[in-house]
Amino acid sequence: MARIYCIANQKGGVGKTTSTVNLAAGLSRIGQRVLLVDLDPQGNATMGSGVDKRTLPLTVYDVLLENATITEARQRNEKVGYDVLGANRELAGAEIELVALERRDQRLKAALQAVDHEYDFVLIDCPPSLSMLTLNGLCSANGVMVPMQCEYFALEGLSDLVNTIKQVHANLNPELQVIGLLRVMYDPRITLQQQVSDQLKAHFGDKVFDTVIPRNVRLAEAPSHGLPGVIFDPTSRGAVAFIEFAKELVKRVNSDPLFMPRAKTKRSTEPASKKASAKAAPQQA
Repeated sequence: MARIYCIANQKGGVGKTTSTVNLAAGLSRIGQRVLLVDLDPQGNATMGSGVDKRTLPLTVYDVLLENATITEARQRNEKVGYDVLGANRELAGAEIELVALERRDQRLKAALQAVDHEYDFVLIDCPPSLSMLTLNGLCSANGVMVPMQCEYFALEGLSDLVNTIKQVHANLNPELQVIGLLRVMYDPRITLQQQVSDQLKAHFGDKVFDTVIPRNVRLAEAPSHGLPGVIFDPTSRGAVAFIEFAKELVKRVNSDPLFMPRAKTKRSTEPASKKASAKAAPQQA
């Protein structure tokens, strides 16, 4: 049974897609079976995995509308070593089309149930906003991994994301929780980043992953070559860090109950659409 994790952050430009594709490649390099699901209409995770979003015959859009299965829509790039359920600009239309459909927030979850035995990990790259697409990802997942820069405004974005996860956990997916924070684009020479990193460890404790991803030019260059940095330049500091992160994640999964899918709890009979529309009062992260 696959561990299904969203990689999410409601603040854009924090290295979310870079983290997703490089973690997928890192897990593959250490022998894990991985499916990457691109839920962002920009399709950056698709292109960054060596799959041309412009020529895809089927995408996650078709899966969400139940016009295709994941088995039919996924793509395999042997160079990166993992499967990709790709996305392109068609996915933007799914926001409108899903609104009128039944089980609109459970479509991805249902599709993944048919293939989760084929993978060790399913990584879902979410858009940087709370949308119907993001909601499908959160309803499908056992947990959320949050890549974040150690900067002041990143803490505000983290507070918003934690509130969103609490709402989804309470109303739609009782398994959902934050399983870990990944510090990315980290430069230890900057005092503010050291201070924010210390604040994260003090507040979240073991939920902050030990691995730190450094700011690295080779990671930034890799998408222009259509490859994760782990494949583009496996000797670079960024690639080595992501391999270490993949090893840390597997170790935690095998030893920490936090990372295990929890037993299903009985859901309320209140319609999900009604619950999803309710807004919780803001809470401090």
